[in-house]
Amino acid sequence: MSTRPARRETAVAAAAEPGTDVTPPARAPDRPEASAPPIATLRVPEVFAATGGSPRGLAPAEAAARRARHGPNELPPVSRRHVRRLLVAQFTDLFAVVLLVSSAITFLAYWLERPRDPATLQLALAILAVVLLNAGIGFAQEYSAERTAESLQAMVPHTCRVLRDAVRRELPARELVPGDLVVLEAGDAVPADCRLVEAQEAAVNNAALTGESDPVARVAEPVPPGPPLQTRNCLFMGTDLVAGTGKAVVFATGAATEFGRIFRLAATAPRQKTPLQLQVAVMARRVAGVALATGALLFAVRVPSGQPFVDTFVFSLGVMVALVPEGLPATLSVSLAIGVRRMARRHALVKQLLAVEALGSTSVICTDKTGTLTQAEMTVVRLWADGVPHAVTGVGYAPVGEVADAGSVRELLRAAALCGNARLVPPAGRDPWRVLGDTTEGALLVAARKAGLDPAAEEARTPRVAEHPFDSVRKLMSTVHRAADGGLFAYAKGAPLELLSRCDAVRSGGTRTPLTDDERRRVAAAADDMAGQGLRVLAVARREIAGPRPQVEEAETGLTLLGLAGMYDPPRPEVRDAVDACRRAGVRIVMVTGDHPLTAEAVARRVGIVREPDPTVVTGPQLDALDDSGLDSLLAGSTELLLCRVSPEHKMRVVTALRRRGEVVAVTGDGANDAPALKHADIGVAMGASGTDVAREAAVMVLLDDSFASITTAVGLGRSVYRNIRKFLIYLFSHNIAELAPILAATFAGFPLVPITAVQILAIDLGSDVLPALALGAEPMEPDVMNSPPRPRRERLFSAAVMGRILFLGGIQALGVCAVFFWHVNASGIPYADFTRSDPVYREAITMVQAGIVVSQFFNALAVRTDRQSVFRAGLFGNPWLLAAGCFGIGLMAAISYAPPLQAVFRTAPLAPADWAVLAAFGALLLAAEEVRKWALRRRRPRPEGGTP
Repeated sequence: MSTRPARRETAVAAAAEPGTDVTPPARAPDRPEASAPPIATLRVPEVFAATGGSPRGLAPAEAAARRARHGPNELPPVSRRHVRRLLVAQFTDLFAVVLLVSSAITFLAYWLERPRDPATLQLALAILAVVLLNAGIGFAQEYSAERTAESLQAMVPHTCRVLRDAVRRELPARELVPGDLVVLEAGDAVPADCRLVEAQEAAVNNAALTGESDPVARVAEPVPPGPPLQTRNCLFMGTDLVAGTGKAVVFATGAATEFGRIFRLAATAPRQKTPLQLQVAVMARRVAGVALATGALLFAVRVPSGQPFVDTFVFSLGVMVALVPEGLPATLSVSLAIGVRRMARRHALVKQLLAVEALGSTSVICTDKTGTLTQAEMTVVRLWADGVPHAVTGVGYAPVGEVADAGSVRELLRAAALCGNARLVPPAGRDPWRVLGDTTEGALLVAARKAGLDPAAEEARTPRVAEHPFDSVRKLMSTVHRAADGGLFAYAKGAPLELLSRCDAVRSGGTRTPLTDDERRRVAAAADDMAGQGLRVLAVARREIAGPRPQVEEAETGLTLLGLAGMYDPPRPEVRDAVDACRRAGVRIVMVTGDHPLTAEAVARRVGIVREPDPTVVTGPQLDALDDSGLDSLLAGSTELLLCRVSPEHKMRVVTALRRRGEVVAVTGDGANDAPALKHADIGVAMGASGTDVAREAAVMVLLDDSFASITTAVGLGRSVYRNIRKFLIYLFSHNIAELAPILAATFAGFPLVPITAVQILAIDLGSDVLPALALGAEPMEPDVMNSPPRPRRERLFSAAVMGRILFLGGIQALGVCAVFFWHVNASGIPYADFTRSDPVYREAITMVQAGIVVSQFFNALAVRTDRQSVFRAGLFGNPWLLAAGCFGIGLMAAISYAPPLQAVFRTAPLAPADWAVLAAFGALLLAAEEVRKWALRRRRPRPEGGTP
């Protein structure tokens, strides 16, 4: 349903109006006294009467009484989990609950058995230590993330100027009450919802609430009723006065403000669970269920055979411990933390660990335009004068660049620089060049300096004596200046068609010539051409004034057209490559902006979001006309979609619809108006440099450089994290099979003792496995990670391919350790019934089992580094941390085998060199078998390395 503008003239006029408030309608906030007449329609004396205020301001006693009645002018504090709740949450994880119950039962078994076996107490303490270790790591990671979020400051300004009993005072903004008279100047943040009662050339930036950065003129006169954000005599909390001065009466504070309404939308939205959270919860339930069921089954099998009750229970508990991956929670937390640090180095601050992996699932990115895709710095790139276009080089507010044939456009740029109120501020410390005031006027100042003009010197040489501010009816502004000889000149700038209708001459070849109909058509065509390139077009004109200072009608008629200026907010240079990467990765990009459709489409084409000749462009009012099924059809059928002139409710509705379709949605935003959508999205992405604190609070990721390219990098890192999680899951669960298999084999073979004890299993899981698993979690991002489509939201962490690989590798390990155990006990010639726990042969056999698992896991870690590619091609030394971790595990196993104190704890025995050689051979066999499997997979299904296993 394409809604491209039907008439280019309309687009030119809209693009050229720096002060037109085009905010889409928004629902009025809930106010007390809803039956009272809208404050915007009242005359100034009626405003004071309606609010109980006064031109002198409130008396301090009355202000105190109202503050007691209305409360402080601040938003409700964001609820945070108490430290105790955060700590308790670490022990309510299903793995933790299973292990805690196991530890408690083992303690009970220790007190019941006669005589008491120290090994049972060691097992109980070891299991408890595992729970405490996992809880400590998880708590440290989450506490750090919570404190990072708390460091973000509130957006409401800290102080403001107020009249109290006719005395101007500077007070904390939280002390404002309805009826207060606030004094505002250019650059001030608006501290509450106010109605202007005095205004001198005032203009406000409503970007925090509407998403549009254009300054909008504000007046003190009554206006007809309408949507709150479109009332031209009201100011709203969280916005900024960018020009002029004024006085305003507060009519709403705190949560009753329009800003507070949006805050409530965000506060009531539940934080969405990430795909990994859901999958880990399912995995935990299944693993715990299998562990409990297997332990119970073996307990039921062994008790009738005459085995002691307590011994049988401890045996069954060992089976359960073998199946529970004790090191998984810690490994998962640390692996995600590594991803967080990597993203932080790429300018993406992630506040929640699990959001790292969710980024890798992202299938749709709903992105803002200004500041994310663009640099948020208006730049003049083209001038038109004397019928000739002139290119302007350089981007941003730094006056670095050139104007082609600058001499021909000096008068045009001189007039444009004088007809404005913005100021260009040079760098100071770490702050770059910036503009104070209207960014459009700032861009004209920069262009003037590029042409060799000094706007301050020009202002001093021809001082301003009058100004007629911009308004949406005239669509232009003008200023009157006195020349050195005492004469007066009027300069005007504004919408090309409007200004052209007020001109009767044009500057051509340095002289004033009549403006014929043909010349008018030529100027209009030039303006259309600029607008068609997505430029905001302003016309500039002048006239000489004879006599006293003119009124607005005289100053803005009989003008001589000097030329046109075309400007735009330049795209960030790195965005196009990032958009291309998203296309290759199958990630859809939807632009969601408050800007004009023509401007949005032009930027989208420059950065590569739009490539088709006729993309789907939908405005906010058109979204209102769609029901849910119509919106679903729109989102499903449009590959290139631009949503323009949208409100916070529109954005939130689109996000909800996308998630309903099964998409994993990332949403960018910088204003308070974006907070509800950020909260409803799977991944809310706020701007760190230019964004509001409310947006940063609602988001789970903050872009420190505000660039879309950082989102793409984060998506790639998220995918890499997910791949690494699968790698260490295969690594961890495959050896669980090797731990369980000899226990089951011994049970059904009638061997009275366990081939591996629960304490040995814990030593493997925490001593030998955790560090290699962490090293696998730190595998660098593979170069082709963005060359495959995103995985479906419902894809299981343990897919059929992953389970097949676990069974394949675990089966080889199980065969190896079962073979060495039974080979060792059978070679002794001792009957099974005669074996005791202190028997040297038995101790050597269980040592062989533990060492066999540790050694084979070293080779297993090398094998799972790649999914399809040969590990020899990837490089055996590509991950030195993995080699170091594997060597540490083998070294620890050697210490358990040879060190007497550890022998006493684990009941192990020293192994001979030949034993180690046999175990190494089994490990090498595992690696060789995996290499053969990968080779067969590549032959059968050739495709790039890096896909799902």
